[in-house]
Amino acid sequence: MTPKTEDITVLLQECLNGNRKSQERLYREFYGYAMGICMRYSSNREDAVEILNDSFLKVFTRAHQYRTEVPFKLWLRRILINAALDYHRIHQKHRFHEDIGRAEQLPTVEANALEQITHSELLDLIRQLSPAYRLVFNLYVIDGFTHEEIAGQLQISAGTSKSNLARAREQLRILLTRRNHVECGRTTR
Repeated sequence: MTPKTEDITVLLQECLNGNRKSQERLYREFYGYAMGICMRYSSNREDAVEILNDSFLKVFTRAHQYRTEVPFKLWLRRILINAALDYHRIHQKHRFHEDIGRAEQLPTVEANALEQITHSELLDLIRQLSPAYRLVFNLYVIDGFTHEEIAGQLQISAGTSKSNLARAREQLRILLTRRNHVECGRTTR
């Protein structure tokens, strides 16, 4: 059960004052929600935990910035996404940005492949995308950012954001098709 806004405000003030029990309570209350977001933006659990811990450190030190007119989960989500973007910028080895003009026509996905996939299987497929494609896919498809907002966050052009999204979708279609063929092969043997 998520704490009420008044409880969150008190809890955040206690966190800001360095109260370890309050920090632990807030961490435990929102761990599952936060870890779900961090896992979408990382390729493994260790990276997700690092992003999560960086995010909560920011929550504990910037609790005074929280405004009660905004639901706490939305404020936390913004911190988590920004921490994931920061982590990506710091740890990124290569940039995979391509011009939108080079994006190819995308094949369609078989409808039953999407109907038969679980949430965790889909997240596993998203984690298999290259870091740049995964970031743009998560920001655009899951978190609802526009290409212009993504371009500003990642310091790329809007066209590159669109291209990376198209390529992410293409890769996901290929992964879904492979998964579907493997599943079909298991059931016919």
